[in-house]
Amino acid sequence: MAWISPRHLAWVGLLALAACTHSDLRPDYPREPSTVLPVQADAPLEAYARRLVALHGTDSGLRLISDSGDALLARIALADRAVHSLDLQYYMFNSDSTGELLAQRLLAAADRGVRVRLLLDDLHVAGNDDVLRILDGHRNIQVRLFNPFLERDASLWGMGKQFAGDFSRLNRRMHNKAFIADGAMAIVGGRNIGDEYFDANSELNFRDLDVLAIGPVVAQVGEVFDRYWNSPQSFPIAAFHHHVPGPGEVEKLRTSMAANARQFSQSGYAQNLVTRIGDIGHEAPDTEWIWGATTYLADDPDKSDPQADSKDLHMAPALRAWLDGAKHRLTLITPYFVPGTKGVAYLQGMRDRGVEVSVLTNSLASTDAGDVYVAYASYRVPLLKMGVHLYELKPDAHRSGGGSHFFGSSSGSNSLHAKAIVVDDAHAFVGSMNLDPRSRDLNTEDGVIVESPALAKALLVIFADAIKPVHSYQVLLDPSGGMYWEAQQPGGPMIRYGHAPETSWWRRFKVNMGGLLPIESLL
Repeated sequence: MAWISPRHLAWVGLLALAACTHSDLRPDYPREPSTVLPVQADAPLEAYARRLVALHGTDSGLRLISDSGDALLARIALADRAVHSLDLQYYMFNSDSTGELLAQRLLAAADRGVRVRLLLDDLHVAGNDDVLRILDGHRNIQVRLFNPFLERDASLWGMGKQFAGDFSRLNRRMHNKAFIADGAMAIVGGRNIGDEYFDANSELNFRDLDVLAIGPVVAQVGEVFDRYWNSPQSFPIAAFHHHVPGPGEVEKLRTSMAANARQFSQSGYAQNLVTRIGDIGHEAPDTEWIWGATTYLADDPDKSDPQADSKDLHMAPALRAWLDGAKHRLTLITPYFVPGTKGVAYLQGMRDRGVEVSVLTNSLASTDAGDVYVAYASYRVPLLKMGVHLYELKPDAHRSGGGSHFFGSSSGSNSLHAKAIVVDDAHAFVGSMNLDPRSRDLNTEDGVIVESPALAKALLVIFADAIKPVHSYQVLLDPSGGMYWEAQQPGGPMIRYGHAPETSWWRRFKVNMGGLLPIESLL
């Protein structure tokens, strides 16, 4: 995720307490409820999904999307093939090359009569919503903002003073990710919309996972989307503006987006994608899908309301009940790993039962959240002492011959962003939920649990590739109880590090100083 530290916002908020905050919200603006459109047989996506699902009873079909380019192509393909509805729910939707390209495909879908509903968390929208406001002016596009900031000021000062006055509410964000086309196919996972999630950023790219789903689970995703869309925490974007975009503004945006799409299509990145369009755009045969009983888990939208929040609204207990069934092996992939004392005790119980536990998370060199890393660091030694295997992704991990498609070809740095769990090589979870206090207690999250050895195997192949010494540092204890890291350069010898590898003393000093603040529950 693009990390905005609550510590930074809190400090700015304290300085801004004396400032006055006004509201840009129009409280009388109508909020008409709506629901997922009924699935219609004339939709090509539905006809294709129905043919495959008919062969598999109540199981759902999934395709794991580990390649970042394929992840973008899958979303474009769904947007281009939809004929009735597109429902999107995201924490971030950036106005960069890939974000504008996807927005252009949504606009094109709306032009041909597809109803588009776009629900975004407001943290990265407030004050930066001109394009979204114009899109909302299209007769077939509706944009809503979840848990919004009432003052549309994107500056650190403007955001900080609002946090100071309404911290308990604004500190809770909608972190869900879902993309539903014609009620027939859905994408769920860890990716937001932006260049860094699709291997299109020259400096930093997130390594992430999604699943493309068909079958009964798609209706579950749609039902949850409707709950969020119609919840009291969701507001039409037009409620924050008195100016109504005219047809001319929509046409100007359409022209601009088309020009940007043409320019983007000439880039080397786009040319590489063109060679694989057939891999995503065609109707894949049954053998390319993974089938199994699939359950969609999601926090209730009221989790974002500090006055209404209770554990009954959380998905974490259901996820834990699923984890309790582990008998042999538990594999965790999470970019932000802060188990806390209760989590350490839980994993100790796993180890006492003979369950092998392995964790892949970010190194200090690869993370975009130093505050989270230093909190995680305080639990490493007890985890290692109980026999947990810890691996931290290297920032220069890149695809090598014969490896998985998890690592891209970009020359920029890498950061882990995938959230996946495998239990006993037969059951898998892929979603938006990190293993940290913020995901568990504050943000809303979602994901799918799949009873499928095939999906579990696919995730374990990615894990095995990711923890190779050329891709990750293994964290170890020496005989005296001291901690060190081990890794290697391709073709080179193993290298031992006595401190967080590939980081400067200043970087280590800064995060360690930040760790002195009592903010673990906010991370």
